[in-house]
Parts: sequence; structure tokens; C-alpha cells
Amino acid sequence: MPRWVEPIGLLHGRAAFAAVAAGAALPLEGGAAAFTLVRLIEDGAIAGLMPAVETPEGWQEEVLALTRTPLPFAGLPDAASLGRPLVMGVLNVTPDSFSDGGRHLDPRAALMAADAMLEAGADMIDVGGESTRPGAPPVDAETEIARVLPVIREIAKNAPVSVDTRHAATMRAALDAGAEVVNDVTALRHDPGALGVVAEAGCSVVLMHMPGTDPATMQDRARYEDVALEVTRFLAARIAACEAAGIPRHRIAVDPGIGFGKTMDHNLELLDRLPILLGLGCPVLVGASRKRFIGTLSGAAAPRDRMAGSVGVAIAAASRGASMLRVHDVAETVAALRLWRASVAGAPQVPVEA
Repeated sequence: MPRWVEPIGLLHGRAAFAAVAAGAALPLEGGAAAFTLVRLIEDGAIAGLMPAVETPEGWQEEVLALTRTPLPFAGLPDAASLGRPLVMGVLNVTPDSFSDGGRHLDPRAALMAADAMLEAGADMIDVGGESTRPGAPPVDAETEIARVLPVIREIAKNAPVSVDTRHAATMRAALDAGAEVVNDVTALRHDPGALGVVAEAGCSVVLMHMPGTDPATMQDRARYEDVALEVTRFLAARIAACEAAGIPRHRIAVDPGIGFGKTMDHNLELLDRLPILLGLGCPVLVGASRKRFIGTLSGAAAPRDRMAGSVGVAIAAASRGASMLRVHDVAETVAALRLWRASVAGAPQVPVEA
């Protein structure tokens, strides 16, 4: 059974740099954060909790893996050099998305929304033609392709595009139309042809954790002994499956699947323990924007009213090592990240008049 090192006791900015310089902490992913403690996990049990700089013999490689900067994903700058996670703008061209169903079904409306997100600072647009909300009915690939292709074809002329799909036929059509990334909520498990399509295309892929492969029933399977460890194991297995199929690790990002087959407590624990995923050696994407647990905690019943809570969760994910954030509210998230970075680094990202 694989063993894991979970970095805890995180520091940021000046405190992180000072602790590393004093030999009291190790840098996290080569950025402006550091970890002071590690939890060693072996055979599913905690083998020890100790200062990061005092890791026993035999565990050093796992610890050092946490200090390395992930390779750039899909040709985009890495989070460490940017000083913030990449921002992926959500564009649902569906009639039944939980957040904005129907608003962007018309290609003209979808393209206007994409332009607005790019102008606001999105690094990539994620286009989806099938709702994967809990209980959502399935959509066949033909319908999905008809929804996403006109939009992807136009956006890809000027910006990086990912396609949010679990169907191999849609993946192939979207990649041919200019998409550069496949974002699959089933981690390439739903469609037997998905692994082959991604391997042959040489594109990048986001592997997400979800129990089972059916969004309609995923909440019925929200049972875990240790949700963070089980999600990490699952994603490690999917990375191995991708590598065996000819998809190299440097083209893979992972997503813990916030809100997909998890309770509110599971979601909160995954956010808190997000750094355990960094040991996989892949960029970590977090997509928690407007999810139900945010509404429950903030009192915002309607998804469109969950912007403030979503931005708060985005900052929490950024502070725990997320390399990418999948969000609906791009302008607000980008502004919050700029202020977050300035507050932890002690200097603004842009010139500011006195």
C-alpha cells in the first residue's frame, strides 16, 4: 500500500521565508508558502507527526516531492511564478446547470460571457454541455457536441479552452475544434475510449474524484473512513492508469471533486487537508464555486448569491497549494487573489499610486 506525507502547519509570505531560512520549515511547491510539520501515513494509519525538517530516514523523497514546483499545465504559467493559482472560468452551455442553466445555451450569449471572463482575468475557459449536478439526467454525446462545438471553436481562436465532458466522442470533437484540455469528472472512467482519445491527442487532462461514474447517484455513495486519504489514493490510481495508457504525468492535473459524492463535512475536510494531494506531483485544481455547502454555511440559498462565499473558499484553496481554481465569478476571484497575494507577500502585484 502506498504511503503518504501530509504537510501541515502552513506559513505564508515573510513568515514562510523566515522559517525556511532558519531551518524550521520547508518550502511548499517552491512558492511563498512553507510547511513546518508533516504527518506520515503508512498502511492507512498515522505513522508519525513531526517537524518537517526532522523527517526520519526513508521518508525524505516523499517530503522533498512536496517542495518541488509542479510543471506548467497546458502550456500556461505555473502558480509559483504567477504568485497565484490559474483561474479557469466556468461556461455551461446547458439548459439545466445548477448555477446558470439556460443563460448561455445560445452560442452568442456564451461567447459574450467568455469574452467577459477573459477580460476579467481568466486564464482558461472551461466549456461544458452536460450538467453534472447531483441527480442530473444524462446527455448523449451528439447533443453535447452540438452545444459545445460552436463555442469552443470561437473561443479557442484567442484563448486556452478546456472541455468539461465524460464522453470520448465529445472529447475528440472538442480537441479537433481547438480545445487543449479535457476536464473529466469521472477521471476518464465513464467512457472506455476516453483514455485512448487523450493519449492519442497529446492534450492535458484534469482527473476528478467522484464515487462511481454517474452524477445522478453519486451522493448516495458519500461514505468514507478518511475522505482526504481515500481521494488521494483514488487519484494516484487514476494517474497510474493514465501513465499506463501513454499519458505522461506532466500532462495531468487532479481535482478532489468538491461537492461530488461528498457531504458538507467531507468538503470542508478536503479543503483543510488539500496539501496532501500535492505529493501526487500534479497541479491541483479546486472547483468549489457556488456549491451547495457554501450556500448552507453562508445562508445564500440561490447559487447566484454565493459569490462572496465562493471567493472565500477560493482563497482558502489558494493558501493550501491549489494551482488552479474553477470559478463562475472571475472578476471577483481575480481581485481577491491579487489582494491575498499582496497581503502575504507584502507587496502589490500592480503599481499603486501613493
